[in-house]
Amino acid sequence: MKQEQMQWHITSRNSGRKQKLTAQQDAKKIIINTIQRIGTEEAIDNCVSVFNIESDDVKGRIIGREGRNIRAIEAATGVEIIVDDTPEAIILSCFDPIRREIARLSLHQLVSDGRIHPARIEEVVAKTKKSLTEEIIETGKRTCIDLGIHGLHPELIKMVGRMKYRSSYGQNLLQHSREVANLCATMASELGLNPKVAKRAGLLHDIGKVPEDEPELPHAILGMKLAEKYGEKPDICNAIGAHHDEIEMTTMISPIVQVCDAISGARPGARREIVDAYIQRIKDLENLALSYEGVNTAYAIQAGRELRVLVEADKISDQRSEELSFEISHKIQTEMTYPGQVKVTVIREKRSVAYAK
Repeated sequence: MKQEQMQWHITSRNSGRKQKLTAQQDAKKIIINTIQRIGTEEAIDNCVSVFNIESDDVKGRIIGREGRNIRAIEAATGVEIIVDDTPEAIILSCFDPIRREIARLSLHQLVSDGRIHPARIEEVVAKTKKSLTEEIIETGKRTCIDLGIHGLHPELIKMVGRMKYRSSYGQNLLQHSREVANLCATMASELGLNPKVAKRAGLLHDIGKVPEDEPELPHAILGMKLAEKYGEKPDICNAIGAHHDEIEMTTMISPIVQVCDAISGARPGARREIVDAYIQRIKDLENLALSYEGVNTAYAIQAGRELRVLVEADKISDQRSEELSFEISHKIQTEMTYPGQVKVTVIREKRSVAYAK
């Protein structure tokens, strides 16, 4: 009996030594096999959309008398409309893809309908925002069905849908998350772990990048808190929070998500850091203006070379508008890094509405 036990210990010790010697080689083999089995579509997200029109006569109707229509579209959507000599095309410029899509869909409906005037523009933009929200939810549902993920909270489904209109270092966030989910499932299967749990964690690992309000937290920690809030299991929450080493990994799924995230982002041409830095600068410009009392909305246009600030007429006087433009420009000059110069335009508009009954 003792001889058999001794033999077992020797065999076990030899097996452990062999595993240590071959661990790195086996890990490389699993990673390479996983990469080879999962295809990808590399997508670079731009800050410009082209809106095609049937004839150049439509350009005049979009501009409107003395440019009133184009100003109304820009004010309602926060997107810069560039009308130049390009035949049968108008350029929509904005760092936020959701805003750009709202402007594109609104223009399409306005041109198809034929009625283009400021009141109609505001009505169509409001309807378009509502329909785009529904489209975002539908995209989230379709993604979950395609990946075979069930039981997600409705708010998490909405966040998955919002990924379609966001980018991470120039890489489309929804495509990146789908790819990470598939990579995680494949790698988990190779290691004898639950592929469904790994796939779920892979899809949700970047949800901290897409909430409508953006608190000052690292996206991994924010994503973990959101997952906890909406009832995800602790192993999935840990995988989300630990994929950039902000917290300690406590499950085997966590390193898989981290590795697969790195694989997806490291593909040649998948990411451009310059795009992310540019978008962050534009967001900081808008947030700086919104920090002042009485500011209703702020839009950074012309690639961040102009900042349009819309203020509430009841709270801000004409004199205060002038002071505000100087204060904002001075704060930009002292606190931000930017190429060239930034033009700050403060717009104060008084509207009086009455109804004849």
